[in-house]
Amino acid sequence: MDESFAKDPLSLKERERDRERGSKILLSRARALRRQGSEAECALWKHLRGRRMKGYKFRRQVVIEPYIVDFVCLEAKLIVEADGGQHADQIGYDARRTARLEGMGYRVMRYWNHEILGQLENVLEQIALALLETPSPQPSPEGRGS
Repeated sequence: MDESFAKDPLSLKERERDRERGSKILLSRARALRRQGSEAECALWKHLRGRRMKGYKFRRQVVIEPYIVDFVCLEAKLIVEADGGQHADQIGYDARRTARLEGMGYRVMRYWNHEILGQLENVLEQIALALLETPSPQPSPEGRGS
């Protein structure tokens, strides 16, 4: 028997345990972020929560492994990020993160905090337009499937 094959089930269990532990850490961090929202996040959340944005349900500080996103509408697969000043120093990381989330089928919209605070109506209009561009699921031609 191949020695690497014999070790594989154990390493698989270890990876699953680490993934579960990592998920718990991310979930705990997301909860903390919900309690510590920036001024811009709070301003935006007032307009996104409770299906206030065109009837779409948004959630905030959601784990989409391996990330925590600021706001997400799962129905429209739309992520909205409120970026503070620290993001100016991590443009490469943010680009890779966005590319990976887009690879999962999400659309990602990013706004600087000062944009949200200074041009909130414009930001909300752009989000509303993105939601309207969301393709709605079409019923099958036969009605209920094959």
